[in-house]
Amino acid sequence: MTSTHAFWLAGRQATGESAFDVTSPWDGRVVGSVSVPSDAQVEEAVAAAYAVRDEFAATPAHVRAAALDHVSRRLAERTEEIARLISAENGKPIKWARGEVGRAVSVFRFAAEEARRFNSGEAQRLDTDLGGQGRLAFTRRFPKGVVLGIAPFNFPLNLCAHKVAPAIAAGAPIILKPAPATPLSGLLLGELLAETDLPAGSWSILPVPNDRMPALVQDERLPVISFTGSEQVGYAIMESVPTKHCTLELGGNGAAVVLSDWSSDEDLDWAAGRIATFSNYQGGQSCISVQRVIADASVYDRLLPRIVAAVEAQVTGDPSDDKTDVGPLVSEDAAKRVEAWVQEAVEAGATLLTGGKRDGASYAPTVLTDVPPGVKISCEEVFGPVLTVQQVDGEKAAFDAVNDSKYGLQAGVFTHDLQTAFRAHRALEVGGVVIGDVPSYRADQMPYGGAKRSGVGREGVKFAMDDYTYERVMVLTGIESL
Repeated sequence: MTSTHAFWLAGRQATGESAFDVTSPWDGRVVGSVSVPSDAQVEEAVAAAYAVRDEFAATPAHVRAAALDHVSRRLAERTEEIARLISAENGKPIKWARGEVGRAVSVFRFAAEEARRFNSGEAQRLDTDLGGQGRLAFTRRFPKGVVLGIAPFNFPLNLCAHKVAPAIAAGAPIILKPAPATPLSGLLLGELLAETDLPAGSWSILPVPNDRMPALVQDERLPVISFTGSEQVGYAIMESVPTKHCTLELGGNGAAVVLSDWSSDEDLDWAAGRIATFSNYQGGQSCISVQRVIADASVYDRLLPRIVAAVEAQVTGDPSDDKTDVGPLVSEDAAKRVEAWVQEAVEAGATLLTGGKRDGASYAPTVLTDVPPGVKISCEEVFGPVLTVQQVDGEKAAFDAVNDSKYGLQAGVFTHDLQTAFRAHRALEVGGVVIGDVPSYRADQMPYGGAKRSGVGREGVKFAMDDYTYERVMVLTGIESL
């Protein structure tokens, strides 16, 4: 019999009157049952977070840093157990799940480091004008208030970490809402946070159903919302609360550009392998997975068969098997949507080179060429293991093709030329440009976010802390000597 997982209300375990099952997308088995908080329990969590906000903001840095270090250490100690949990509830191949745990270890470590050095303050002399003689400005950052963190299913541990760790580091209470499909990894974070000395009310983890979220989003006691998920939901949230601070990490249509100077056999083999791996590595369910390959005409004919071969070499199957590269999508409905989008493209004239087959929640790694510009695969985020390849003439045409998208999250540019790299950095309308690799590279301490419809704000521990806080200046008067 499957046990029911409690949620975390103001730092303590609690259960509600109802529960729901979490099932594996691979074989449909029940992975766990999760208790659902009542409206009264949600209110209790919000009230506790709001009440503790001043106390938590004033908590000494070493207290917050020690708690974050503890979570980082405990995640590392329980890596295999947690990776198995991620793989079971999400369908992610176990090798990628282990990598996700490793990243979460780093996120909490980075947050502990930032907690120790963040907000030391900056002094600015004001006697540069006559009216400022004898005055000194001292500026520090203070939390905007309680953070409502809303996490997605595709990285059920690490993207929860990217909500929770920066909030704790900055001294901002947080209420975390994990994705309904994958709440177990987020709830496990609560076990580790409960082992620390953080004040009661400074954190809660509540698996609130999506249809009950509007009231929580609208609550004026939660002035900061950090959301990762779909473009439609993200902008609907922001439009519903125009006076709140919203950080939105939304969709992408990741492009990998292969330019003419990336032309040796070794270069093309490397590019093809990276493209194949990172168009499929989470079943394509990553905002920065490779969805589009834009290849210069001079390398296209040599690159394309390499990409197809590398994609066909991806091992699909049971996500609990160490050999598996590509597991199922999060649900059968998700796989059916991908199937429909590929079928639409093929019926419109696209050429299917490999893949294009669905088996339950699994969808075979797929490569398409000659994709018409108006179909969904070419202009929306597929969030599945599907790759399109197109040929262009020259650098400008390649960069124009990258920018011909409503999204602008990250792009990869395969080039050896430093001048080209800087031109790409200037020309590409994205939040991140990765030179010599795919767009799917993300270091968890760097600023991460997009342009255009890919969202607003930045994650990456220090940058999220900036988002959760605001500058407050103090002017000292009557200072005789500066």
